[in-house]
Amino acid sequence: MKFYIDQYGCAKNQVDGEEILARLEAEGHSYVSSLGEADVIIVNTCGFVEDAKKESIGAILAAKQANPDKKILVAGCLAQRYADALLSDMEEVDGVFGNADLGMVGEAFRRLQEGERASLASPQPSAIEAPYYPRTRRFDFPGSAYVKITEGCDNLCSYCAIPLIRGRLRSRAAEDIVQECKSLLSQGTREIILIGQDLGSYGNDRRRAGVAAFKGSGLAFLMDAILALDYDFRLRILYIHPDHFPLDILPIMAKDHRALPYLDIPFQHASERLLSSMNRRGSAERYLSLLEEIRSVLPEVMLRSTFLVGFPGESEEDFEILLDFQQKARLDWLGAFSYSREEGTKAYAMKGRVAKKLAKGRKEKVEAAQLPITCARLGRFVGNKADILIEEVVEGSELSLGRGWMQAPDIDGLTVVHGVHAPGSLVPCEIIKVNGVDLEARPLETR
Repeated sequence: MKFYIDQYGCAKNQVDGEEILARLEAEGHSYVSSLGEADVIIVNTCGFVEDAKKESIGAILAAKQANPDKKILVAGCLAQRYADALLSDMEEVDGVFGNADLGMVGEAFRRLQEGERASLASPQPSAIEAPYYPRTRRFDFPGSAYVKITEGCDNLCSYCAIPLIRGRLRSRAAEDIVQECKSLLSQGTREIILIGQDLGSYGNDRRRAGVAAFKGSGLAFLMDAILALDYDFRLRILYIHPDHFPLDILPIMAKDHRALPYLDIPFQHASERLLSSMNRRGSAERYLSLLEEIRSVLPEVMLRSTFLVGFPGESEEDFEILLDFQQKARLDWLGAFSYSREEGTKAYAMKGRVAKKLAKGRKEKVEAAQLPITCARLGRFVGNKADILIEEVVEGSELSLGRGWMQAPDIDGLTVVHGVHAPGSLVPCEIIKVNGVDLEARPLETR
């Protein structure tokens, strides 16, 4: 059968979609680049927060309405979390396939071919047992690739549905991850991006189970193993919980230029009272101390974070503590989100719910306060040289779009490079200007 994947959600979901594609092609099915060509439309959904769930449900309805003769297979986090409801409540859905065992997607297709409406959303396993499945295509721009090193999460933040959807922490074997990185690098990948719900927890489960032994943090051990590969590449790490940040990764980043000095640390808040209610152990003072320690080892570090506003019980005083922390932290990149009430989480039944309008206003205040900070922080790159990874050419112009080491894909600003350059190439440039949250660069030479 011919299939199309309508992709939603985070980078972790993207990796799942790429694996689904590779598995189906291996079974003789054909991937097509448009819905109209497909026999089956796979809607790879997100189910993390309310807005994402609404977007995914809207995508299912739109796909069926525009293509009534096509089969609709719902995959991803929404499918894993609400498998039975999707099948019983939405006649548009022809099948449901969760993310607990991607190897079952072939069986899901066989049942579709036989005309059976079925759910194959099995419970999450207790450990990652199978090695990585080689991905034949990627949904991101040329030159970079996400590598998922953990599944699930043990942090159990009171607002977060991830453990309900993807289960508890399960870390892949370091040897398996290194093998995947080597394969990607041998294919010309320039930037490896390690992802997971909390990379700082990598390997904790394997150490507890006695199947892995290493000194220091699991993430430092893994980074050393990846950086032992004899390739010229970038290694970017994303999403590290601040309450157990592995400080031993900092000397690795300071020593090897391939380990980019870029850190994504989701602080979520700065009020100690509210953080405790979120089942986190931080405070403004502890988090500022962490930032100071990081910057003392990596003076050039780029720091990204997320703030969560409107959590139950958030007072004006709590919010002012957050705004004060924002000014003192001087983060390079920051995303703000309003609390989403998710059934099954501890926060769902908490009292003191914040009105959506008030939460929205607080989110906008954080965003407005961050813009001048980000612009000022980006100003330090003007006049500097940097290799820009080209992602695409601006159609009808003599400009290309790419990313420097200081910019992660999808979430940060871009670098506009003068001239037309091949996507996937690294172009040495001089940064000449800041345009809002983007940089502008003039090429020195192309390699």
